[in-house]
Amino acid sequence: MAFKAVAAQTGGDFSLMERTLPPSGRKPPAHQHVNCSEAFFVLDGAIAFTLDGRDLTGGPGDFLLVPRGAAHTFGNAGTQTARLLVLHAPAMDAYFEELHRLWASGQPPATEQERALMARFGMEPA
Repeated sequence: MAFKAVAAQTGGDFSLMERTLPPSGRKPPAHQHVNCSEAFFVLDGAIAFTLDGRDLTGGPGDFLLVPRGAAHTFGNAGTQTARLLVLHAPAMDAYFEELHRLWASGQPPATEQERALMARFGMEPA
């Protein structure tokens, strides 16, 4: 993940990151944001989205809006590395900083740890 804009730059209104996803990589647990909208813009590759139970695939130039409260997850649907821009409004960069620390311990965190972090930032299981 590479942040292009963070809360400190936008007054907390939004954050923008570029994500690179390897083929067959792990998808985030399906979740919904109670206080945040999320938008995806695919730059390269094929992204598989699940939005409110519907399976969608996006390619370069495709845009997907995930309104607050909509259940979703996403991952690389192709055989090549994929890239996308992800916008959160309001900003969510603080969540990703803490998520990085959680994963940096050398072992994947327990599901309960990841879910607890998500809950602190207004994300609920879908």
